[in-house]
Amino acid sequence: MSTTVFRCFLLLSLAIAHSSSYAASAYEQEKLSLIQQQLDTIERLVARAEIASTAEPHERYRFDYPRLIQDIQRIHQGVHVYLSPSRVQPRDPSELVGDYRLDTPPAELSP
Repeated sequence: MSTTVFRCFLLLSLAIAHSSSYAASAYEQEKLSLIQQQLDTIERLVARAEIASTAEPHERYRFDYPRLIQDIQRIHQGVHVYLSPSRVQPRDPSELVGDYRLDTPPAELSP
């Protein structure tokens, strides 16, 4: 009798653990999908900011919008691959740059 009760308890515990891990997976998928939507929004905002930027040629530094957009797309792609993997593949070891300041070369003085 106690073996049957133990087996039923074990089976019930496994069923609860499996259903809770599935719920966490659905929760994670929902949050990652939300992150993808937010990355799309950020990418559009960066594109608009790049168009509206008024960097003067004599400024020493300017913001590197193309590099930021590449990093956003890279993050977006990583989340997409995680959410819908086709098969196990080696990871791309390259890292995000994170430095978005460009040095503008000094203007040449005309004689």
